This record gives sequence, structure tokens and C-alpha cells, in this order.
Amino acid sequence: MTAPTPPSSSAGGPLAGEWVERWLSVPRFSVYLAAADADRGRALALYEWNTQISAALLHDLAHVEVGLRNAYDRALSDRWPGPPHWTLAGDTVFAPVYRTRGRRRVDVNERPRDNLRQAIGNAGGPAARPGKVVAELMFGFWRYLSSAAHEKTLWVPALHRAFPRGTDRAAHVDGPVGRLHDLRNRVAHHEPLLTTDVAGRFADLLGLASRLEPRLGQHLQVTSNVSRLLTTRP
Repeated sequence: MTAPTPPSSSAGGPLAGEWVERWLSVPRFSVYLAAADADRGRALALYEWNTQISAALLHDLAHVEVGLRNAYDRALSDRWPGPPHWTLAGDTVFAPVYRTRGRRRVDVNERPRDNLRQAIGNAGGPAARPGKVVAELMFGFWRYLSSAAHEKTLWVPALHRAFPRGTDRAAHVDGPVGRLHDLRNRVAHHEPLLTTDVAGRFADLLGLASRLEPRLGQHLQVTSNVSRLLTTRP
């Protein structure tokens, strides 16, 4: 019979005893124990590393999200100069567009219109400054604007102008933004990144940032801690 692995210390801290499961829960800590071959000290160190790299990714994702929404705001404002601002003209900017999904006819612009209405309400109502409304719109709103469903109504007339000539909607924007949106959801919910291609997602992040503004890509390369943390995984 194999003896259980005794609790071990992580980086000079307290022994990784049963208090860790009471803190994290048995199912959550078991993911890190499996990755650490049942070494409790290393499992706790992996959890700390996961938290650190998640925080580093959130830093970088926040920079790109702000850059993306401001670039899209400029592109949409140029296409629908108003008044009113495009955020208050949702029924025009996001006029009904129907697609067949299975046996159902679905208006793919219903959700963006709902997102806008909610953002306007959160910003203080129709008298709110447009910048406040833009800031209230979640990453998921901006993420889906580059989808194939909006190619003819948003990408071709407006959003492609947020990127350099030759940018491919699917390969250079929608694919990376979708993967980064999924990553943001994982780190925001404190999920493990142990089997996530973090280096690949960091490449997506830098590529998108550089297309939005080359100097933003350079800034992220200098200020990000992701590459350093990738080399320090326990």
C-alpha cells in the first residue's frame, strides 16, 4: 500500500495541509494536485502561479479591450455621425437582420440592441455622455461585432476601418478576439490555465493590439509580465 504524500511547504510558507482544501475546495485543489503528481507543496505553488499569470493576463486584456472599444467607437461614429450618437441609434445601427438557425428565424441584432439599452440605463439614461455608454458595454458586445453575421452590416461599411488595409476579418480579428474573450472569462472566474495555450493567447493579444495601434503592441511587450511568468511555472 502506498503511503499518502505528506503535506509540504510552498516557497517557505505554511505546510499545504487540509486547510488548503477548506480554502479552495477539494475539486478545485485536485486539479492542481493532479498536475503536480500529488505533491501538495508544488500544487499550491501551481495555484499561486495560476493566480499570478491570470492577473498579468487581465492587465493586458484590459488594455486591448479599451483599445478595441475605442477603435470601434470611432469607426461606428464615422459611419453613423449623428446626432444622435450611434449608441442612441441602436435601431438604425443594429437594424433587424434575420438568419435561419435550425428551424427558427433569428434576429442576430436583437442582443446588441438589448446590450445597448442596458448600457444606456446603467450610464444614467439617454442624456448620458456617449463615452459613458461605451464604457458600460461589456467585452462580449464588442467581441461579436466582428462575427460573420455582421460582416455586411458592420464590418464592410465601418469596422474594417479600425484596422490596417489587408486585415482579414475572420483570421486577424474575429478568431483572436473570440479566443481572448474565452480567456478573459476563464481568468475572471479564477479557472485553471494549466492546459491552456497561454503563449498562443498572448500572441493573439499582441497581434490584435498591434493591428489596433502598433505602439500599443510595443507598449504591451514592455509592460506585460506574461512572458516572464511562463518561464517560472512550478
